[in-house]
Amino acid sequence: MNRIVFGLLVVLTTALMGSSFAVGKIGLDYATPLLLVAIRFIIAGVLFAIIVKLFKRPHPKELVNWMWIVVIGFFQTAAVMGGIFLALRTITSGETSILTFTNPLLVVVFGTIFLQIRYGLRQWMGVLCGFVGGFITLGANLDFKVGTLFGFVAAVSWAVSTLIIKIHGHKFDTWVLTAYQLLFGGLILFAASFLLEQPNFIINASSIFILLWLAIPASIVQFAIWFYLLKKGNPEKTSSFLFLAPFFGVLSGWLILGERLAWFTLLGGVLIFLGIFLVNWQADMRFDFFKRMLPAKTKYQKQTLD
Repeated sequence: MNRIVFGLLVVLTTALMGSSFAVGKIGLDYATPLLLVAIRFIIAGVLFAIIVKLFKRPHPKELVNWMWIVVIGFFQTAAVMGGIFLALRTITSGETSILTFTNPLLVVVFGTIFLQIRYGLRQWMGVLCGFVGGFITLGANLDFKVGTLFGFVAAVSWAVSTLIIKIHGHKFDTWVLTAYQLLFGGLILFAASFLLEQPNFIINASSIFILLWLAIPASIVQFAIWFYLLKKGNPEKTSSFLFLAPFFGVLSGWLILGERLAWFTLLGGVLIFLGIFLVNWQADMRFDFFKRMLPAKTKYQKQTLD
């Protein structure tokens, strides 16, 4: 793929990810958090399910595999997104996005503990850097709020779902898995809304626009572009660009909501972004630019660089 097109698509999909935090916070003026996010993902899941059916993507044939999609939907959509929207009630959209996107750091920790995955020094340096950033972001703010806990729960749930997909994801078509985990997650959130809150949704032009923005550009379009990039590029290298999403989360909170950022939030956010980059960055990426800049190499030089 043309690198300019690739870069523009990376910016677009991560900007859509990040924008959902600020737009979602505005949506809480019109709806209770669990109901809002439930309707968002039921709409997205239904539309996505229709798309994968029309394109005749392979669906699971065994009940146990459908159950795993439900489990993934619980952690990836219900717990993650429910935690995010509950967090948005009491903390800023920027803080919520920073907390949520600490999940790649937690993947390294949980993967080591539960799956005995061995990570290199660079990944552990990234984890340490990220957690120091999280401590600065939250520890320097003595006004600890319940939203902080919900944001961390969202990050933990995302890390858990990542590891489940790492184990069981090969059983599913990626598009089918995405469609139905969104739908099942949305249905779980819909039930949770009636159990855990007094559901309310004010219907007007603004609330409908926000809901459609969250369901279509910030869900369906964003997922479609992201999976396209993963398919066309190296998945590990492409995933390293996820650190842009919390950046856009902070930026959209500032532009749309006028959120003011304290110095410790900015410093902590930078350290978290650096930690995520170190966790995802592949060693051979260091040499790509220099290889292109150097003239033709001898056999010895090539072996040295590679």
